[in-house]
Amino acid sequence: MAKMWYALRVQSGREGKISENLRKRILSQGLEDLFGEVVIPTEKVQEMHGGKRRVRERKLFPGYLYLVVETAESEDYEDRFQMAPEAYYIVKETPGVGDFVGDRNKPVPMSDGDVRRILSRDDDVEEGEEVQVEIDLEKGDQVKIKDGPFENFEGVVDEVIPAKGIVRVVVTIFGRPTQVDLEYWQIGKVS
Repeated sequence: MAKMWYALRVQSGREGKISENLRKRILSQGLEDLFGEVVIPTEKVQEMHGGKRRVRERKLFPGYLYLVVETAESEDYEDRFQMAPEAYYIVKETPGVGDFVGDRNKPVPMSDGDVRRILSRDDDVEEGEEVQVEIDLEKGDQVKIKDGPFENFEGVVDEVIPAKGIVRVVVTIFGRPTQVDLEYWQIGKVS
């Protein structure tokens, strides 16, 4: 017997509550020895709200939980890994849980490479540390400036610099194209 990682489909937007309910059910049934971690992978992103920068957590894989479950390895290649039946049923009977990723009736454990890729993200943000800003703009996008000395001007995105949260926009000032560096929150896409 060894503990292996499994991906589990759950209701999107309720991952935290489902994870909490699953942990409570495991404890109430006394099955802690069959389970390990239950993880919802997240990353930190910077946003602007009301003119203030805020760091928030965003789910990397909405609608999925990752959990460690006791698994036995069998000789039969077709049915190589067998999750403990009690563990399988307690997970499947938790409200909001869909299916395990893999075969419908036989959950397939995740490969070591997939586990490393999902869990290796080191997104702990220390005070004053820079966070990658998520900017939904590309070169060539039409934008309107919402704040600053060029408010209400329209322009075209020339370059996006996520590490600094800067967008370089070309605007026409007195009939001449001029590059202006703006913070990402100062502009909005023109539909």
